[in-house]
Amino acid sequence: MRTRLPHPLAIRRFPRPPSRRGTQLLPPTDPAVLRVRRAGGPVDEASYSCQCGCVFVARVSTTVACPHCEAQQPW
Repeated sequence: MRTRLPHPLAIRRFPRPPSRRGTQLLPPTDPAVLRVRRAGGPVDEASYSCQCGCVFVARVSTTVACPHCEAQQPW
């Protein structure tokens, strides 16, 4: 009588999921996506108006200062 299994669990191998190495991302086929990527991506700018009367365009941020009086703008 045998006391051991013919294939112990330590030796058994389960199939691995396919590896992602070597796979290349396909370029997008949407012309609008290609156009935005070539242009450098979206420009995140907003128009702000200060209490001093200055209206200016600046990058979207939580801390924006007026270029005229340097007052912080609430968001």
